[in-house]
Amino acid sequence: MTYITSLSIEQADPTTAATLDAVKAQIGMIPNLFATLAKSPTALNSLLGLNQTIGAGSLSASEREIIALATSQANSCQYCVSAHSLLGKNAGLNPQQLIAARTAQPGTDRAAAIASFTKALVEQRGHVAIETLDQLKASGLTEADLLEIIANVVATTFTNYTNNVARTTIDFPVVGLELDA
Repeated sequence: MTYITSLSIEQADPTTAATLDAVKAQIGMIPNLFATLAKSPTALNSLLGLNQTIGAGSLSASEREIIALATSQANSCQYCVSAHSLLGKNAGLNPQQLIAARTAQPGTDRAAAIASFTKALVEQRGHVAIETLDQLKASGLTEADLLEIIANVVATTFTNYTNNVARTTIDFPVVGLELDA
């Protein structure tokens, strides 16, 4: 059951309504997450601004989706796992890559390094072992990449916590949180 209800464009003040209209124009819909955040224009605009900034960074769209999936799985956010499974597919990730991002198994390639670092960052609340950081550099990730991953984790954690508290109704194809061991 939804705890924080979403706000329709008709219920929103003119500025927030214009923001929601811009979201709809950009992605073709107003996801329930954004309609929920619209209850607080500060929260909505904070997320949109952060997403715009990190979207212009050096990480690719598929890498950002790997981070979102690993973060969402670690934070048990079914709304975001569902949303980012679709967005990840649209960014070029195949079904195996979507699962690999969510399981965040360590590996030597860049995608595995990003996913495993993301999982460690969330689960260890930023207290990541030096060995993990060294593995990132060995995978070709730079210090700038590491900071950008952190920024992406922050944005996704914001949405995870919002959806987990609000119990946002999933308006994407539903993906379960369970993973085969």
